[in-house]
Amino acid sequence: MARNPQTVRSERTREALRRAAMSRFGAQGVEATSAEQIAEDAGVTLRTFYRHFPSKHDLLFADYDSGLQWFRGALAARPPGEPIVESVRAAIFAFPYDVEALSQVASFRAAELDPERIVTHMRRVEADVFDAVVEHLERRLEDASTRRLDIVVTARCVAAALFGTMEVWMQREERSMSDLAELSHATLSSLEAGLDESGMFRHY
Repeated sequence: MARNPQTVRSERTREALRRAAMSRFGAQGVEATSAEQIAEDAGVTLRTFYRHFPSKHDLLFADYDSGLQWFRGALAARPPGEPIVESVRAAIFAFPYDVEALSQVASFRAAELDPERIVTHMRRVEADVFDAVVEHLERRLEDASTRRLDIVVTARCVAAALFGTMEVWMQREERSMSDLAELSHATLSSLEAGLDESGMFRHY
């Protein structure tokens, strides 16, 4: 299916801004970089910059935003009868990660941002992942209208487990993407062991 040209242009602009920001941040630091400089380097106006990002700091979370879009699409493509944890695992690890870029932006976040800002954004992303899992389960389950509690609790558990893993990883002195992948696999396996035969958490 052909993609909307406006969507494609928007994604290209966001990527150009992200690349320009990472280059500037690496050369002169986050606080010494202005939104005007990033926009100029990306070849867009300042107004266009603010149409895509509320502030320069939000560029440090652009990887989460693009990853979430991928996650939603990859989740929707999974087989209908597949247990939810297996669907989530496959969707996460199918993402075409740029390890170097992700490591770079993670370093910038840790070094340049107030921990409270990071936590606030991570909670927003966790909520978005929860919404994506809920939508997936509602589409997949024939009896979704009568299983609202099961769906919500399952989605909360999946999202909380993933972001709990991220929190533990971020608190380590040395972090690598392979460590994060290993932790995520372990978390999802533990979560999977607590599900019933249909791959869902059940309320009692």
